[in-house]
Amino acid sequence: MIENQDIRPAQVIGPLGEPLTLADLPPPDTKRWVVRRKAEVVAAVNGGLLSLDEALARYRLTLEEFASWQRAVDRSGMHGLRVTKLQHYRELYQRQQKY
Repeated sequence: MIENQDIRPAQVIGPLGEPLTLADLPPPDTKRWVVRRKAEVVAAVNGGLLSLDEALARYRLTLEEFASWQRAVDRSGMHGLRVTKLQHYRELYQRQQKY
């Protein structure tokens, strides 16, 4: 009988629809977080390729930072991760919540 075994998928669907494996993820020492890299980490956690704790430790992220990436993807897709559009998407989401 197998109990409490950590079963993970070998790959998940990445943000662009391609297969995403652990080898495809950004390196742990990533300094420049572009939209695609953020979206890949979110997809890996959502798909079970990495646990949340593993992602936070691997990339030295705070829970709040990762949660903001996840909210942005949920609300606006990859476009929501663009720093230049952050305020625009935040205001758009707040307006949608009012109505």
